[in-house]
Amino acid sequence: MEEDQVQFFYEEINYKLQSESKIGQWLKLCASKENKNISLINYIFCTDAYLIEINKQYLKHDYYTDIITFEYSENEASLTGDVFISVDRAKENSIKLNQNFESEIMRLLVHGLLHLMGYKDKEPQDKKMMTSKEDHYLSLLK
Repeated sequence: MEEDQVQFFYEEINYKLQSESKIGQWLKLCASKENKNISLINYIFCTDAYLIEINKQYLKHDYYTDIITFEYSENEASLTGDVFISVDRAKENSIKLNQNFESEIMRLLVHGLLHLMGYKDKEPQDKKMMTSKEDHYLSLLK
């Protein structure tokens, strides 16, 4: 398998990232700042309907979510995984949070990367750390 790949896919959605290569380089930079490298990460943009089926089938959860991350890494330093992002949820979140839609997409991209690095967000202190990391890495994109 070729090392150092960030790939983007689009399932049942009329959406495409602008500047995939620039975003891929940014994600690699974020990983390197955490002393990690990206072996292969697939980002899959999809609809709510597509993602809820994955949520039900693999996680046994019957609710909408903005992101699901599957981590396949064989060692801690080299990241491998699939990150599914609901464009529908991202749009709704951007409206609810009064954020720019593309900014919300970037936050979800780095959020998934942080999950692959082992960061959690279920407990309040973990969520606070995750948000702080997201904000820091988003500042590097500007």
